[in-house]
Amino acid sequence: MTDHGHSQQEIIARINAPPGRGVLRDVVYGGIDGSVTTFAIVAGVAGAGLSPFIIVALGLANVLADGFSMAAGNYSGTKAELDNIRRIRAIEERHISLYPDGERREVREILAQKGLSGPVLDDATEAITSNHDNWIDLMVEGEYGLGSVDPHPFKAAMATFLAFLVAGMVPLLPFLFSVDQAFTVSVCMTMGVFFAIGAFKSRWSLSPWWRSGLETFVIGGAAALIAYLVGSLFHP
Repeated sequence: MTDHGHSQQEIIARINAPPGRGVLRDVVYGGIDGSVTTFAIVAGVAGAGLSPFIIVALGLANVLADGFSMAAGNYSGTKAELDNIRRIRAIEERHISLYPDGERREVREILAQKGLSGPVLDDATEAITSNHDNWIDLMVEGEYGLGSVDPHPFKAAMATFLAFLVAGMVPLLPFLFSVDQAFTVSVCMTMGVFFAIGAFKSRWSLSPWWRSGLETFVIGGAAALIAYLVGSLFHP
């Protein structure tokens, strides 16, 4: 990841438009779950010795239904997070109106814990509490540990669904196109997706790409192996 610029214009533009947490978590979550759950169906049905048609039918049903369910769940969860932030802001607004002196002392304590003291602390407290929105923003972050950028429920849901759909279709492709040794090809392609997702998310971590990829590879492979072993128990 490249470093950001530090010119005055770049700093102003970046600080005034913070990106928030983005959709990385939603994409990784949806991609891994899409691969794991769809391949679990493929492995389980293949382990039971059923026909490729059943594999495709159940796999497509999982990709669409489970993908939508995950997206809906992520939307509801992110919206609940947003509603909670709004609730807390309303609480702080009411407290500022009813107990301004107490809220100023809270601001002072938050700033003191950030290393300010003496006249600088007094001036900073006065500057923050003289602006109503900045006052609430500081309280939400300092007292409740919540970020200043609101989450986006619809964006999070769409990122989860699309990642689930793309990654979840990979285990089904060999069966859709009637490839020879379809299950073996599906295993290789799915393991490749697991590794690729892990390598991709390493762009936002300190781990090397191969270690992150291997970690996701092992997690996904373990889930697939469990599904296959369970399915094989019902092989006629």
